[in-house]
Amino acid sequence: MKKKSPVNKSIIVVTVIIALAAAVYFIITKKSGKNSEEVTYTVHSEVVRNIIEIAGNISAAREQTLQAAGDGSVVAVYVEEGDKVTQGQILLQLDDTEQRYNLARQDYDIDQKRLSGAPRELELMRKQRLVLLQRIKDRQITASFDGVVAQFTASADNYLLAKDSIGTILDRTYLKATVEVVETDAPKLKHGQKVTFMFPASGNVPIEGYVYSFPAIGTKTTRGAAVVNAELRIDDPPDVILPNYSFTGEIEISPPHTFLLVERQALAREEHVFRAEKILPDGGTERVTVEARPYGAGFFQIIKGLQEGDKLKQLEKNPVSGSKGVPQMEGGQRRNGRQQGVQVQPVIIGPPRR
Repeated sequence: MKKKSPVNKSIIVVTVIIALAAAVYFIITKKSGKNSEEVTYTVHSEVVRNIIEIAGNISAAREQTLQAAGDGSVVAVYVEEGDKVTQGQILLQLDDTEQRYNLARQDYDIDQKRLSGAPRELELMRKQRLVLLQRIKDRQITASFDGVVAQFTASADNYLLAKDSIGTILDRTYLKATVEVVETDAPKLKHGQKVTFMFPASGNVPIEGYVYSFPAIGTKTTRGAAVVNAELRIDDPPDVILPNYSFTGEIEISPPHTFLLVERQALAREEHVFRAEKILPDGGTERVTVEARPYGAGFFQIIKGLQEGDKLKQLEKNPVSGSKGVPQMEGGQRRNGRQQGVQVQPVIIGPPRR
């Protein structure tokens, strides 16, 4: 059996000593660095917005498609595109020679019957006269409401077929849109709630509107979701916003709330109260009493005792899981969280409450 060489023993001993020295140095260095890098937290504000996100296309308050009731030649045009019109105003006249002849013949027959006709027969002839008057009226295209001629293509000497569309009148007293609100958010809807519209056509400058109406019954979509159709309105809309323009926006369920928040590690509970170690401008510290309550995962909401921007030393040494994440909002509120909506047909159930 061979004996170990004294030289080998010396090498092993030296190696062990070097390793121990390195370990001691590493521990001392790490401890010194840890003490020199104190963890601090800053009290910051968070704006909580309870909203429903919407999107769709806007439409005019009312829209009339201008159509001829029958075939005929255009004998007179009284408006052009861009004109403002009033309810009942005549916009276009079709040739009504035949209709007026029929009315004159009917008046002649009635006069004859007054002398020798039976009262019942005379009554029927008078009712027929009303029909002929309506046929004369049908040779005119008139405005159904006050509005603006948005499109108009007819001119004198044109020949129109029945139901030909020659233009459109719009009532821009207000603009409206209908969006779907999911059943979980529907109970939050109220008449008159503020709505903020953003139109790409206007550079996404906010335009204010309101919730006008929503029915007391839900609707099932083709996707199988239960929704409530809410009608939104914009009174006195700017001229730059035209019907059928697309928009995004928000229904404001409640006004924004601003909270002061700080990570849980910045506060310590002592004798049924919260304490914080506030760092002063001169580098010193001050122990302060804080009124706070838990807020989401890893945060406290500051009620009293601290202000936004205050810097605090770490007091709680055991970090809470998720403390570095985004705070979760309470009571159904969302931090920039929203529900998506789409446009559907309008449902009006009553006047707005502004």
